[in-house]
Amino acid sequence: MDWIAVASGFGVGAIVGLTGVGGGSLMTPLLLSVFKLNPAVAIGTDLWFAALTKMSGSVAHARHGHVNWQITRRLLAGSIPASLVTVALMHFTGITKGWAAALTFSLGIALLLTAVVVAFKQSWQIVGLKLERYITEPRKPLLTVLSGVLLGVLVSLSSIGAGAIGATLILLIYPRLSARQIVGSDIAHAVPLTLVAGIGHATLGNVNWPLLVPLLIGSIPGIWLGAQLTRKLPEGLVRGLLCGSLVLAGLKVIH
Repeated sequence: MDWIAVASGFGVGAIVGLTGVGGGSLMTPLLLSVFKLNPAVAIGTDLWFAALTKMSGSVAHARHGHVNWQITRRLLAGSIPASLVTVALMHFTGITKGWAAALTFSLGIALLLTAVVVAFKQSWQIVGLKLERYITEPRKPLLTVLSGVLLGVLVSLSSIGAGAIGATLILLIYPRLSARQIVGSDIAHAVPLTLVAGIGHATLGNVNWPLLVPLLIGSIPGIWLGAQLTRKLPEGLVRGLLCGSLVLAGLKVIH
């Protein structure tokens, strides 16, 4: 058993449980810096980590009626084809130096976007309400599908985006949706998307399976502990530390 991997999974799980931010934005930089995986393998391994850790959460939200299936289906209508096309292009061209650079750059941009999303978490609903005059009901289905396309490409290239960025896009288009339904719909969309993208990366040989198992073992108690700590630590402090970490990781990956 790789106890460093177990400890890493525990740490990421604790932060996910504490903040609600998807593990991809934390796990992928860790796989790059601590375990020295190349970007493609780090991204593929993280996609499977994300899919499997979010699966139980998706089932729980569905049971409690927190998933708006219409929104989830619209997102998947865009994200799954986009993910398949992105992975197909990788297969067709091979993981060249150009693809490696694109994967690394996408990862850095996704980390910085996640930091912005987390930093201004309280403001997105206000922005969404102000956009309602432009985002009318007839326009929402197409915008939701296009958001899915964006997420499908971003997640397939970086393993990041299905969590915080996905939830923010839902909030901007549907600002009157309850917080529970935003989270539930986002997770219900993230699981099949990360699974499809993960399978695609697995066919390219971009998954470190022996490392994935101890990471998952550590994440289960970590998520539970993080959920318990949410009542005791100030949200502003936690969010500030998380944003700082994401910005540093994003800048380091890009450079």
